[in-house]
Amino acid sequence: MIRTATPADVSVIHSLVRDLAEYEKALDEVRATPEQLHEALFGAHPAAYAHVAEAEDGEVVGFALWFLNFSTWRGVHGIYLEDLYVRPEARGGGHGKALLTELARICVERGYERLEWSVLNWNTPSIDFYKSLGARPQDEWTVYRLTDGALAELGGAGV
Repeated sequence: MIRTATPADVSVIHSLVRDLAEYEKALDEVRATPEQLHEALFGAHPAAYAHVAEAEDGEVVGFALWFLNFSTWRGVHGIYLEDLYVRPEARGGGHGKALLTELARICVERGYERLEWSVLNWNTPSIDFYKSLGARPQDEWTVYRLTDGALAELGGAGV
């Protein structure tokens, strides 16, 4: 049901990224191209990794895209799950749990001590699913982000 993504999966992963963005009401924010995903996942210096979930007929119905992070407190790497998505018609078939199980297995095998991700506050079905697996929200932390003009302004401040 779960396998490591291959270069042949890039177009379907890109399509699933767009489906996820549409579900999250943010399709207009997607700028990534299939070429960029290919380079990030399979280029000379991969910065991200992906697993796909397949239906019984071999159709890719979901994916997990992740990268390594590092905990200065724990002194080891962890996995940050950037995206997890299963097509609506395939939900309830165990694909999401199988994807998370595979990432947890990688963490245990490699000695990573954290598997982390973000979820939108309104996404109650996902929150309930994650809690059912034993995941707990990190309510005391707030994510901050610099993008677009603010990033360019700050990044160019010292130039």
